[in-house]
Amino acid sequence: MRVTARELNRSTLARQLLLGREALGVTDGVRRVVALQAQQAASPYLALWNRLADFDPATLDAAFTGHEVVKSTLMRITLHAVHADDFPAFREAVQPGVRAARLGERFTVSGLTAEDADALVPELLAFADRPRTAAECQEWLERRLGAPPKPGAWWGLRQYAPLLHAPTAPPWSFGERPSYIASRYGTTRAVPANPEASEESLRTLVVRYLEGFGPASAADVAQFSLVQRARVRKALRDAELSGALQRLEGPAGEELFDVPGGPLPDGDTPAPPRLMAMWDSILLAYSDRGRVIPPRYRGLVTRVNGDTLATLLVDGYVAGVWRPAEGGVEATAFHPLPEEVWERIAAEARSLTAFLADRDPEVYRRYGHWWGKLPSAETRLLV
Repeated sequence: MRVTARELNRSTLARQLLLGREALGVTDGVRRVVALQAQQAASPYLALWNRLADFDPATLDAAFTGHEVVKSTLMRITLHAVHADDFPAFREAVQPGVRAARLGERFTVSGLTAEDADALVPELLAFADRPRTAAECQEWLERRLGAPPKPGAWWGLRQYAPLLHAPTAPPWSFGERPSYIASRYGTTRAVPANPEASEESLRTLVVRYLEGFGPASAADVAQFSLVQRARVRKALRDAELSGALQRLEGPAGEELFDVPGGPLPDGDTPAPPRLMAMWDSILLAYSDRGRVIPPRYRGLVTRVNGDTLATLLVDGYVAGVWRPAEGGVEATAFHPLPEEVWERIAAEARSLTAFLADRDPEVYRRYGHWWGKLPSAETRLLV
């Protein structure tokens, strides 16, 4: 079966609940979309506002507090919010990559080795049986080592250890100064007991990724997870042999994988405008970002330092960016948009303004410096 580029776009929108807001609870919604980018504390909230009907942010507050939804360093060694049931397998799947990236030279210049980190992690997890600030963790590390840790020690250890971020402050549950707590769900191993455990977890991650983002290529899975392609290809083959996956053909004849029965809407399926969160997962989940971001706009919305701006989604594709403004939302379109599209974007902007009013009306304000460097076909203040 051959899938067109438009069908791939609509498949992503359908699985990410972006063809229409769905009446789901927070935990079910997070489970459906697999993982929410969480580098910026507001982004999981805005992601769910775009996807769930009548979304109440207090329900996500409660889910974070109750550890039903957890925030941790996961795919691409960045912060994600995921369903607690997914956390153990996701973490174990990416752990070899985290180990390689965080226990390298920047860590070892502190005088510690990777083997030292392996020995320290169980003790750190025991110490983090309740929320601990970064300062408390560094004080613990100093006591444990008998000397102040050198630069790089805590940087590597805090991400290598499978720690969760503990809620600290409103308006978005997590403040700028993180606190950490050990997971109460499933494995807390820093290193799998054997390679087979990590490979089994990777198969789980691959299938879950395709449920939320498929159909996709091996390169897409590797991009999403930052797992070596050889490991990804093996996981895909093993999952296919078990009957968990099927193969499809992409627009250019490339090999794609999907879960049997995964949604594949027609390419002409209407897609409503959306005001997407910064770093929204659909912008980062593929090697071929053209599924959602037109190639000519990729360098505009993904800045050189990695910031991925809050975008306008029009007909399922990035068409511009937005930011809060006095009393509303400032929307910048990269190409001309019909007046009826602007009217629908304005309706979304009014809803978003109301959503932000009691939380953080100036969300993402620290990133406003990028706007002076962006081209514009038209900019409107939507109030």
